[in-house]
Amino acid sequence: MIVGIIDYGMGNLFSVEQALKKLDCTVITSDDVAILGEADAILLPGVGAFPDAMKQLEEKGLVRFIQSLPEHNIPLLGICLGMQLLYEDSDEVRPERGLGLLKGHIRRFPKGDYRIPHMGWNRLRFAHKPYWLEDILADTHVYFVHSFLAADTDDSQVWATAEYGGLEVPGVVGDGLITGMQFHPEKSGEFGHYLLEQWIANVRGNLHE
Repeated sequence: MIVGIIDYGMGNLFSVEQALKKLDCTVITSDDVAILGEADAILLPGVGAFPDAMKQLEEKGLVRFIQSLPEHNIPLLGICLGMQLLYEDSDEVRPERGLGLLKGHIRRFPKGDYRIPHMGWNRLRFAHKPYWLEDILADTHVYFVHSFLAADTDDSQVWATAEYGGLEVPGVVGDGLITGMQFHPEKSGEFGHYLLEQWIANVRGNLHE
C-alpha cells in the first residue's frame, strides 16, 4: 500500500513518515501531483499559519488535486494544520479560503479563563464512530498544540471532541473518505498510534475488496 504525503514546505514530516513505514506502508513524499497520483491514500500534514499553507498549496498546483480526491475515491487524512485546511475558511492572520471539503470555519480560541495555545493531553469523546474505526480503546488521550479550532461545524462531521476551557474542541472530524485529526496521531501515545493504525488498516482492506 502506498501513502502519499503532501510536502508543501509546512512542517517536519519525519515522524509521520516513520510511523507509516512501521505500519508497512510504502511512503512517497512529494509536491508533484503526478507522483502523488500513484498513491492509494493521501496525507496532508501541516504546521504553521493557514494563509501561508494555502498560498503554498496554490503555487504548487495542489489545491484542485486535493479537492478532487473524493471524486476518485482516494482517502485523505489531514493532520494538525492539515485538518484545518479542510474547512471553508480561516481568520488566522487574515481571512483566507480553505479547501472547502468540510463544513465550518477555523477561528481563534475565544478569550476565556484558559491558556492559549491549547497545549496538553486531553481525552477524546466520540459522538460518532468513524467508518474506519472498529473499537475504541479505554484510554483516548491525545496531545494537542493549537491556537485555532474548527467552529460552526456540521455535527455529523465531528466524530470526536476534547473538552478544554468549557469548549468542545473538534479532535477527529470527517466526511466519507475525508478524515482530519487536530492532533498529531503519531506523537499522541498509544491511542494516537491506534487511530493511525486503524485508518491505514481500513484503507488497506478497501484495496483488497
